[in-house]
Amino acid sequence: MKQKKNILNVFYDKQADVLYMSQGKPSADDDTSETKDEVVVRKDSKTGEVKGFTILNFLKRTEDKPSIITLPANLAIR
Repeated sequence: MKQKKNILNVFYDKQADVLYMSQGKPSADDDTSETKDEVVVRKDSKTGEVKGFTILNFLKRTEDKPSIITLPANLAIR
């Protein structure tokens, strides 16, 4: 089944406290870099387009902010 490009896949790993967001499947050709605030960004090596990112310590960042999070979820980007 072919994934649509405008679908954003979201997965939260509770045990590791990591949120993954990805547009399409990761590729060995993708470029990845970690920002100073523990976010890993994955980009298409040819176009530089952001294809996904990973947020480390996700819930620890939101402890003082009330929120409701239901994951996994599929989001359509419009």
